[in-house]
Amino acid sequence: MNTQRLTAAQTEQAAEILRRGGLLGIPTETVYGLGADGLNSEAVAHIFEAKGRPQDNPLILHIPTADWLERYCADIPAAAYALAERFWPGPMTMILKRKPIVPDAVTAGLDTVGMRCPAHPVCRAIITAADLPVAAPSGNTSGRPSPTNMADMLEDMDGKIDGIVDGGPCAVGVESTIIDLTEQPPRLLRPGGITLEELEEVLGEVAVDPAVTRLMGAGEQPKAPGMKYRHYAPKAPVTVVRGEPADAARYIRRHLTDGEGVICFNEFVPLFEGHPVEPIGPKDDVAEQARRVFDALRYFDGTDVTHIWAQCPDPAGIGLAVSNRLNKAAGFHIVDAT
Repeated sequence: MNTQRLTAAQTEQAAEILRRGGLLGIPTETVYGLGADGLNSEAVAHIFEAKGRPQDNPLILHIPTADWLERYCADIPAAAYALAERFWPGPMTMILKRKPIVPDAVTAGLDTVGMRCPAHPVCRAIITAADLPVAAPSGNTSGRPSPTNMADMLEDMDGKIDGIVDGGPCAVGVESTIIDLTEQPPRLLRPGGITLEELEEVLGEVAVDPAVTRLMGAGEQPKAPGMKYRHYAPKAPVTVVRGEPADAARYIRRHLTDGEGVICFNEFVPLFEGHPVEPIGPKDDVAEQARRVFDALRYFDGTDVTHIWAQCPDPAGIGLAVSNRLNKAAGFHIVDAT
């Protein structure tokens, strides 16, 4: 298959790929997504084939405005509109009861569906032109780090999909926050660009699902993408080191051996001279760490490192999302700096 490279101005060509049941790489503010017509079960099945994605891992429907919620969702609570008014367009997905029009292929057979209105104007323009909801997980081979630019997505998907739209580098860098509004209190299923603290400002109490901080068991069914399986993983195994940044850096330096690489905050790069190192930003700039964490994980796939050590930010604000992605990349192999 020849994968078309489309520019941000080629909205109609991109929309036509979706309307005819094709697969389209789309830019969002979080990561690049692999999109298909969310009402076309056959098209959605091709997403799973292209990614090698487990069939019990549900997808998210992307819409251009909150007005579209009633097309696909039932029993929509007032909290959904309060969140939409505050955070949409933006990096937040809401889990709501679905209407029968949404196929099982999207929801993995659940009676709920994830809904998101992305902030990237090119993405919303394509959805509006296609006049259909776009089912889209991240545009990477399942399990690998998510792509935050067109080149990263082509590395995984060139020749497997019909087209990809170049919308530039992603501004947020980690996938959307997922909040389940079908439970009381609402439950955070995946941390992302909208922080737990920001959700609590609108919703009050928010429960945090255990899958945010541990692996799901074999018998547990995920209600949202990214909950169950090892995700965001480079080829080499990863160990996450928690603790004060200077302590974590010293711990890594003591345990680092030949052939191993390091993901660290900018301030500590000199400590690891002679080893492959990928900095993810200053220790106090968690937003920059979010933008660079997937690039850092992908970087090591171009090396022959046998193991990767990673510093981890404090899990506050968007730091919860960064630490979640690193921990999942490591299969929750985490040590505390001492």
